[in-house]
Amino acid sequence: MGKGALNWYIPDGFIPPVSKGELLSHESICVLNCGDEDAHILVTVYYEDQAPLEKVPAVCPAKRTKHIRTSSLIKDGVGIPVGVPYAMEVESNVPVIVQYSRLDSTQAENSLMTTMAYPL
Repeated sequence: MGKGALNWYIPDGFIPPVSKGELLSHESICVLNCGDEDAHILVTVYYEDQAPLEKVPAVCPAKRTKHIRTSSLIKDGVGIPVGVPYAMEVESNVPVIVQYSRLDSTQAENSLMTTMAYPL
């Protein structure tokens, strides 16, 4: 097996509905693929009170990194709504490493948070 894991979990997602200043609040799934094969990724988004947005595809090329803004996760015209809590499952056909980042610009004092996703 390669470096990383096939399944990753991010339990806390939230795209702030308001941004102040020049920077737009956003979140990203940061994928590192150290292997020799492209990583074909499927992201499932879970909500508290509605059906999940299932298996949104993305690709991280071999020996590359890919930053996927969660606002770009769209399937059949449906994306993640702002101001709604969610969680994510990231599945890959090859081992990858996943980090999660959030830029919160809802106040003049911007905040950047990043953490490793939970691998299985």
